[in-house]
Amino acid sequence: MAESQQSSQAEQSAGQQVIALVDDDRNILTTVSIALQAEGYATRVYSDGEAALKALLENPPDLAVFDIKMPRMDGMELLRHLRDKSSLPVIFLTSKDDEQDEEAGLAQGADDYIAKPFSIRLLLARIRAILRRSDARAGIMLSSSISTTEPAAEILTRGRLTMDPARHHVTWDDKPVSLTVTEFLILEALAIRPGVIKSRNQLMDAAYPDDMFVDDRTVDSHIKRMRRKFRVADSSFNAIETLYGAGYSFTDG
Repeated sequence: MAESQQSSQAEQSAGQQVIALVDDDRNILTTVSIALQAEGYATRVYSDGEAALKALLENPPDLAVFDIKMPRMDGMELLRHLRDKSSLPVIFLTSKDDEQDEEAGLAQGADDYIAKPFSIRLLLARIRAILRRSDARAGIMLSSSISTTEPAAEILTRGRLTMDPARHHVTWDDKPVSLTVTEFLILEALAIRPGVIKSRNQLMDAAYPDDMFVDDRTVDSHIKRMRRKFRVADSSFNAIETLYGAGYSFTDG
């Protein structure tokens, strides 16, 4: 595994984004690494959390993908240690339908999660979205440091909701609400046209790559999580309405 890591680092070209993969399943490491390299990314692979932690802190990649269930140091513990010193974007790989793991990972500071078994296309789409968000934040910080002029940004405001698509930043009554990329895209699809009912299929189209099959329960789970997050900021939050048999809508009233 060390040879694979060194090879990936040696092949990295200037400006190439680096993705770290941490998983004790060598088949997953190999398959995902090959797919990422085919898309133009450099990869570094680690088979356990202990080995990954030191490397991620000493030579940070642009993004990391962690499995949760690993020997020696699992993904949750790895993320806790990492978040003490780093804001590195992280995607969690979780067991299918393991909502407890998903919520714990997001609470620890993961940027998004994907349930196993997963589609490589979905993982690539999430990686691209999170890297775009990170690049946008870095660009805004750089612009602010060299210019007194605020960069232009298309902020979406709907009543008490504010969404900044460039940074995937969300507030409710000026209180930050931390959403995953998937949740952000679903909420954005609803908030763009308040009061308009969006079917589950329409929300899946907004949040997932073309031709990606996602069952109805996945969208319902994301809506459920979003509501819980908003209710931390506002216990009476009810802006996302369920229209049984039809879908969901956002009300800014």
